[in-house]
Amino acid sequence: MSACAPVPALGALRAARQGHTPTASPTDSASNASTDDRTAGTAPQTPWRDRLRGGFGGRGTGGGSADLSASVSVFLIALPLSLGIALATGAPLQAGLVAAAVGGIVAGRFGGAPLQVSGPAAGLTVVTAELIQQYGWRTTCAITVLAGLAQLVLAYVRVARSALAVSPAIVHGMLGGIGVSIALAQLHIVLGGSPESSAVANVKALPEQLANPHPAALSASALTIAVLLVWPRLRGRTGQLVRTVPGPLAAVVLATGLVVVAGLSLPRVDLPSWRSHALPEMPEGPVLGLIAAVLTITLVASVESLLSAVAVDKLAAGRTNERGGPRIPRADLDRELRGQGAANVVSGALGGLPVTGVAVRSAANVQAGAVSRRSTILHGCWVVLAAALLVPVLQLIPLAALAALVMVVGVQMVNLTHIRTVNRHREVWVYVATATGVVLLGVLEGVIIGILVAVGVNLHRLTHTRIIHESPQSDAGEHRVLVRGQLTFLAVPRLSRTLGRLPDGGRVVIELDGSFMDHAAYEALQDWQNAYTTHGGDVSITGRSGARIAEPSTAHHCTPWTPWRNHHCTQPSEKQSPRTERRGQLLGGVRNFQRATAPLVRAELARLARDGQQPSHLFLTCADSRLVTSMITSSGPGDLFTVRNVGNLVPPPGRETGDDSVGAAIEYAVNVLKVGSITVCGHSGCGAMHALHAAGSGRPDRGSSLSRWLHHGRPSLLRARESAAGPRLAEREPADEIEALCLTNVVQQLEHLRAHSCVNERLAEGSLELHGMYFHVGEAQAYVLDHRELADAHAPVFTPVHPEADTAVPTAGHRTTD
Repeated sequence: MSACAPVPALGALRAARQGHTPTASPTDSASNASTDDRTAGTAPQTPWRDRLRGGFGGRGTGGGSADLSASVSVFLIALPLSLGIALATGAPLQAGLVAAAVGGIVAGRFGGAPLQVSGPAAGLTVVTAELIQQYGWRTTCAITVLAGLAQLVLAYVRVARSALAVSPAIVHGMLGGIGVSIALAQLHIVLGGSPESSAVANVKALPEQLANPHPAALSASALTIAVLLVWPRLRGRTGQLVRTVPGPLAAVVLATGLVVVAGLSLPRVDLPSWRSHALPEMPEGPVLGLIAAVLTITLVASVESLLSAVAVDKLAAGRTNERGGPRIPRADLDRELRGQGAANVVSGALGGLPVTGVAVRSAANVQAGAVSRRSTILHGCWVVLAAALLVPVLQLIPLAALAALVMVVGVQMVNLTHIRTVNRHREVWVYVATATGVVLLGVLEGVIIGILVAVGVNLHRLTHTRIIHESPQSDAGEHRVLVRGQLTFLAVPRLSRTLGRLPDGGRVVIELDGSFMDHAAYEALQDWQNAYTTHGGDVSITGRSGARIAEPSTAHHCTPWTPWRNHHCTQPSEKQSPRTERRGQLLGGVRNFQRATAPLVRAELARLARDGQQPSHLFLTCADSRLVTSMITSSGPGDLFTVRNVGNLVPPPGRETGDDSVGAAIEYAVNVLKVGSITVCGHSGCGAMHALHAAGSGRPDRGSSLSRWLHHGRPSLLRARESAAGPRLAEREPADEIEALCLTNVVQQLEHLRAHSCVNERLAEGSLELHGMYFHVGEAQAYVLDHRELADAHAPVFTPVHPEADTAVPTAGHRTTD
């Protein structure tokens, strides 16, 4: 058994080199869009790690059959959720089915995102419920029609791309506030009561409802919630088989079975004859109120749909790069907005709920293998057939089960990952203000409040500047003045006061952290620099804004980590041959080092040449050109003892390989250099892992050096196939089979490291630590596996490394802040 055969190995590596991009996960890619189908994470698709055991599956399948199977998967998710969302809004239950069918057929046919699935969304639940209470159902249908016409106008003037300029903190806050409102309302139905007209009223009525729960409704709801929570966590072969049924469908079916078998008396789904189905009427009410209602539906539906379309683009592109198959066209956002507008016009005219694109339902469509818009259209057709033929079955469903389903969806709309993200970008107050405004006042009011707070936050950042003076530790040392934030005229008095306190004739380093400096600040700083140097002082200004003050230079300097193709100093002339061009790029980069970098590091390199290397860390990683170890670790000369090879593999000791270079490097680092830590670093889109996966369990072939080398990765492949729950990222499961294999390979190579006697002895002494690391190239995000996690053989978790908050640089000297 061989890890690979030469042809697939080389082919996979070439494919990875020529354009493989890491696949975005459904969680990450849909992070800016609606999460009303978060429970659809249990879509009828084979989990990545289980699919590893049997290969990709679906390859070579015709597009028609792939779309057919994907449409059934999405239909089974959409059916119960459409009924639940209609129940949550207070609309006739048929309205949810109408919106699902129209969203699939009309938006699927005329939209600009081929794989996007549209239908009723939880993001519009609160808005629609308020409109029904205020204007009645038939007028709400007319408002939906007008909102669709407004979307058509927006598409005609081609403003779709501009809608994406809304701050993610506002979008996430809006969805979070809507989720809280939904959960509070549905909790009353779960307990056997009826919801109130607002979130505040629901909170006030909750104690009385909790004191008098309805046992039958509570039992059906509890079973629904339990199934939704447990379903994605089922493991093993039985779990793999069971999870082919979507979690929402399984929860509703089991709760319905309990109610029917136990003979519980509960309100059920009531689908009156389609002949009595309510259609829209002319809007009646205050003109300004109706205009605000139309604008709210238009805003929320458009933003959700467009963000979802962008997320689906990322998913489809990643799937094509990893699994092959037809390349899906990128979304035409203006056409998508036209399709959404047409769908809302038709849905409102037929008495349906407002329609929008739904990110996670669309993600399920992509993961199920859809290749064209036929899957979305077919899913709409299945909804029509169900509405016509399955009415007796649907009327068995207890309303408490649907309420529990929608309540879980609402809770999951308050996404902790989103909150951590906005907090990391210091926009948590925008999120909180938007969510609070949505819960207390309404969606439109909450979004307006969020926009105002976002403007205030950005104005505060523009005007709030921290100026820190770090005094030297000795008389001969240098004074450091750190300017954190944008340097405008508002900060000039404090900057002048700080600079005026510096003693004459000293060395001063001014570090400008911001990206903007206005004319007043520029002149104040330049005048002070001229005066200070006149009195014998030495001033050095660094940072992003420092180039405006530093002395001009005609010499060209390329910034670090810039690829050769973006270097002015390495640009080839039109007459150069490819061979000369390649040589010119290398020499141009070396010249730039000699010109810009060598003067800065010459003293440190001279010290290392004199004292010898004393690295603290052995860093073993892949030879992939996209992985720049010194960049992602912010390390300099003498910090890392680095070993690179194809696939970041560590052959176990004693194996006949004909190449002992890795083992020799480990022994030298551990026994001679006495490093205190070893890290094995894998990365996304690894060509070696592609080759291993493509070869599968093929017949051994040792005909090439590459094949013989990749044979050392076979234990990682077997581990990934046989493990029920392998390594994962803290924020999500692996995006696909390749990412799962990359993570597993890091853990496996760490085990190979332990097999080396020199490593094992140092570990026993407690003088050496092992760490795992995974670098997602497309996201520029590092994940680490702490040595304590290695003890968990079942599911080690790689934790993302987040940047620290904006704090002053620590120093041993005295510091003052102005």
